[in-house]
Parts: sequence; structure tokens; C-alpha cells
Amino acid sequence: MVDKNLFLHDLAVVAILKDEGRYLKEWLDYHLLAGVDHFYLYDNNSTDNQAEVAAPYVEAGLVDYFHAPGKAMQIVAYNDAVKNFKFQCRYMAFIDADEFIFPKTNQSIVETLDEILSRNPNAAGVAINWQLFGSTGHETADYSRGVLERFTRRAQSDWNFNNLGNNRVKNVVNPRKTEFVTNPHCPRYFGDFVSVNENGAPVTEDNFPVTVEKIAVNHYYTKSREEFAKKIWRGRTDIFFNAYNMNLFDSYDRNEIFDDGILKYRAARAQNFSLPDDDEKLRRVAETLTRILSAYSAGENFSLETALTCRALSAYLYEKFPDERWKICEEAALAAILNLSDGLTVADGYILVRELPQLLCRPYPVAKYLREISVQIVRQLMEFARTNERWQYYFELDYLTDILKFGG
Repeated sequence: MVDKNLFLHDLAVVAILKDEGRYLKEWLDYHLLAGVDHFYLYDNNSTDNQAEVAAPYVEAGLVDYFHAPGKAMQIVAYNDAVKNFKFQCRYMAFIDADEFIFPKTNQSIVETLDEILSRNPNAAGVAINWQLFGSTGHETADYSRGVLERFTRRAQSDWNFNNLGNNRVKNVVNPRKTEFVTNPHCPRYFGDFVSVNENGAPVTEDNFPVTVEKIAVNHYYTKSREEFAKKIWRGRTDIFFNAYNMNLFDSYDRNEIFDDGILKYRAARAQNFSLPDDDEKLRRVAETLTRILSAYSAGENFSLETALTCRALSAYLYEKFPDERWKICEEAALAAILNLSDGLTVADGYILVRELPQLLCRPYPVAKYLREISVQIVRQLMEFARTNERWQYYFELDYLTDILKFGG
């Protein structure tokens, strides 16, 4: 396990948003209270004031805001975040602006995740069940109050509709063990890593029986009838066609159970809330980085995940603060990666191969030796792919072998 003090962010949320200006402040403020300390937001052709609402959070260093125009951009955005920011945040959550992660105690989201993931060494993420909230009888939109105050009635916890009810999950993952996100409900991990439910059982994109004793994703899918009609007009970010229609409102407008637990949780968390300090974060990361690399030089072992994280953060710190010590740290981390490359597990082998474009271009002599050993690692992974008939991996790795030889 990587030292949590090595990361700039404990928990980052990734979301693609379209015309969510009316709802964005409440959603950001709630998740900050719940323990999220950064957001990667992708704007998909918004025409409202969404960017202006996000601007103060961008200025405060809490949000990175990107434009992602085009259709069916959700999965593209999710994987862009994994690719570019996996070494900056310990956990990464993939949710929408109508979804609120709700721990069922006064713990933070991260504390709850740590407790769940500690039980299963193959767990690389937590799959959290939906709890679908209905309109609470609201036909028209009352924007003078927030979503959480207005909509306090939901479906029964185990409600299902065409396999798209509360059995569905959203995931919070270790992004360094995530190969890619295949759909909004199901990441794909390297090797044998899996998502687990709150009880530690492996999960794909559905978890049934529904388990929401410790943590849930409150999903405010319909809101009022007026707001759902606007959702139809707005369209979707995940597919090329617009599958919304008012029949869905009637199907999902479930109001059987009164549930205001998230309001009580928000109020309790607000009592001792303070925003994270960016300077303190950078100081902590810098101190942890130098301590870990010094311990490794003195003979202490650590994982490939730690070595790759140290390498990436050394480069990040050098970019922000051009100091030769960060170049020394990056070269030391590369040397550690080279030393750890012998006898890798299949999962670590794939994780290393995924990072090769970033590693082999670094201006250090050790990168040359890493290129040479990478050819051997790729061949070993090809043999594993062949014997297990994973032909897509096999031919992708075959092309990579040619590139490595050419680059050498």
C-alpha cells in the first residue's frame, strides 16, 4: 500500500457535466464536507453559467476544469482523468452531478473506503449502490432550495426497474490499478484486482442484494417533473442518442420511503469543516517523497506502485518548483522502478507497461536500461496472454515490442 501522505489529494471526484450551473455549488460544497478534496470536471457543451459557478473553486485550487465538446464523451473524460491524474490522488470517484456519495456515519468518504478496502487484498475499488430519489411530489422547480432539501423521498432500498434500479453501482477506485473505465458503472482493473461492495464481496456493474448500510450513492435522477423535462431537452453525455423521455420520469419517480439522512450527515460534517491548505499539501508530499526515497536508498523495500508514484510526483514538483533535488528524486525513483522490474506479477507488469511512454522519455541514463528490460517484460506478458488466449493483449503487446525495438 502506498503511503497516503504521498498524494496531493486523498479523494478526487471525476465528472462530466452539461448545463449543471443551477446545481453545481450544492454538489461541490456537499462533497467537500464529505471529504472530497479535489474535482476533475469536464464541461460537455454547456450553455448555462456552469463555468462561472465553478470559477471560484478553480481559483481556490479545488477544481480542474476542462472542456470536452462532442457526443458520448463521458467514458473519454473518465479515462483521461485516470491517465493524467492517477498519481496525484489516492482514490478517484466517478459520479454524476445528480449523485451524492453518502456515508451512513459521520465518517468521511475516505475513512469509509479505507475500512472497506482493508479487508480484501485484491480490492482496488468500492462499488456503491444507488438509492433512487423521486420528485417528492414536486411538479415544478423551486430553485430557491437545494436538491437535498427538496427531495427527501426515495424508492425502497432494493427497488429495481429493468435492471437499472438500486442494484446499479458507482465506483470509487485506486486509479493506479485501473486499466480503464469501460462504462459509468464498471471499471476494468489490471490483473485480478476487483471492485467490492461495502461488505468486501466482488462486484461488477451491479450489486444485488443491495447493500447500503455503510455507504450509498443518493441518486436524484428525476427531481421535479419540470426539471426532468429540461433534462430531456439537454441530452446525455454518455451515448450518441438521447434516450430520455417522460415515460422514464413516471417509472423512476419513486417516493415510498422518507429519507433525510444526508441532510443530518451534512449538518454534522459542517461543524468541524475546514478547506485543505494547498501549501500544506505540497509540503507534506515533498517531505514524504524524500523520506520514502531515502529509506529505499538505505535498503528499505517498497512496491512498484510506490516507485511509480514517486517518479510522477518528482516530475510534478520539478515542474512547479524547478529545483535540482526533484530531478535527483525522479532519477532515484526510475532506478527503483528498474530494480523492481525483475519478477513482477502479471498485474504489475501491465501497470509498468502502461507507464512506459512517460518513463522512457525521461532524460536520465537509467531510462535506457529500463527500455532494454521492458522488451523482456513485454515478451513475458505476451507469453502469458498467449497461453491464456487473451489475443487482444497479445497483439497490442506485439506492436509495443516493435516500438520498443525501434526506439532503442
